[in-house]
Amino acid sequence: MGDTHKPKSTIPQLEKATKPELLRALESSLGSSFSSEPICPPPNPLIIVISGPSGVGKDAVIRKLREGRENLHFVVTATSRPMRPGEVDGKDYYFVSKEEFLSMVDKNELLEYALVYGDYKGIPKRQITDYMAKGYDIVLRVDIQGAQTLRKILGNSAVFIFLVAESELELVDRLIDRKTETAESLLVRVPPPERSGNGIIGQRREH
Repeated sequence: MGDTHKPKSTIPQLEKATKPELLRALESSLGSSFSSEPICPPPNPLIIVISGPSGVGKDAVIRKLREGRENLHFVVTATSRPMRPGEVDGKDYYFVSKEEFLSMVDKNELLEYALVYGDYKGIPKRQITDYMAKGYDIVLRVDIQGAQTLRKILGNSAVFIFLVAESELELVDRLIDRKTETAESLLVRVPPPERSGNGIIGQRREH
């Protein structure tokens, strides 16, 4: 009585077969085709919130992140404060008038905003939604109070990184060295330690 089973496909020797021939032989032997779909689905885009007091080095950390990552979008904050020497509109911040900023608030265009050190700052929603839809990870740069507000909004869906200086003296040295502050603004930007993280500096609003 003859063997009624279908003979198994012979897999050619690696050194003699081309890659297409080897793939076809393997598929024939297994009885199924290899899928080109990812074995694991791509992870959901990540939201990274970097916060800390003025002068601690948030911008330096973000520059390093951007150097090594292509699929990373830094959300440019809108602000009503004047542009500093060397800053670029649309790259460092979106510089708008107080009236333009309040119009953005009225139109519900901001994820959160605050009056900080006498100037308005806020995070545009559209940058986040547009770039996450493209698969980009998102980086947000905020002050201490902004991070507290975003933690309430985003919860466990974001990674929160808080930067600290080596000492109070180191922090003040950095603020002085960047030559963007007046004596009066330094007094505002360097609050006593017991006030540095409890929301006294700026009152936040979330949308």
